[in-house]
Amino acid sequence: MTRAGLLRTGIIAAALGALEAACRLGAIDRFSLSPPSEMATSALRILTSGEYTRDILVTFATVAGAALLSVVAGFALGVLLYRLPRLKRAADPFLASYYAVPSFIFYPLFIVLFGLNRWPLVAVAFVFAFVAMAIASVDGFLSVRPILLRTAASLRLTRMETLRHVILPAAAPYLFTGVKLTIVYAFIGVVAGEFILSGSGLGYRIAFAYQSFETATMYGLMLILICAVVTVNMLLWSHEKRLHARLTR
Repeated sequence: MTRAGLLRTGIIAAALGALEAACRLGAIDRFSLSPPSEMATSALRILTSGEYTRDILVTFATVAGAALLSVVAGFALGVLLYRLPRLKRAADPFLASYYAVPSFIFYPLFIVLFGLNRWPLVAVAFVFAFVAMAIASVDGFLSVRPILLRTAASLRLTRMETLRHVILPAAAPYLFTGVKLTIVYAFIGVVAGEFILSGSGLGYRIAFAYQSFETATMYGLMLILICAVVTVNMLLWSHEKRLHARLTR
């Protein structure tokens, strides 16, 4: 592990230790906030009991579907904006102010369009996430150095060959950033939607545990959700580092 990794791990361990001590010593009301050790115990109990397995799988499947659609649509929009500079200039003000409007206001409309099922949650998460991928994609394409494009032209590469062998590798760091943001936004959209109107999923179970004063269950479910998001992003970050190292050799 690098020095930065050790420092990061030390800071996290110290923060968790301080929170554990504060809860155990009564500085923080344990009814409001469980010690990290009890959160971990509750999360392990939830995973081993299988009581919430269906809700966990439903949420993760919904997030996966929304994230996949967002990545594909966002990448396609990024390519379109890159190939049509006039369209990009016209769309820039809308992209810059896009997240000023909360996507959850469209939830009633999506219920009317798709019915009382999981598709409105997918739609909310998609609306919330795909623009992040589009912005990251077009920024990545615009960051490609002109010398690389001139070299591709001198080699008489087709547009698809240039995109595959020149533009995509050069824009990879931006694309990975877009994918990571898309996954995070998809989780936010789906779980927040489950908080509002849903009869299943992690968000629904967390809200139900909160309303029922089941503090241990609530924090256990929250820990499972946090660990899942962090794990996915760390896997993407690790793959991004390996790809960057291979490209810079």
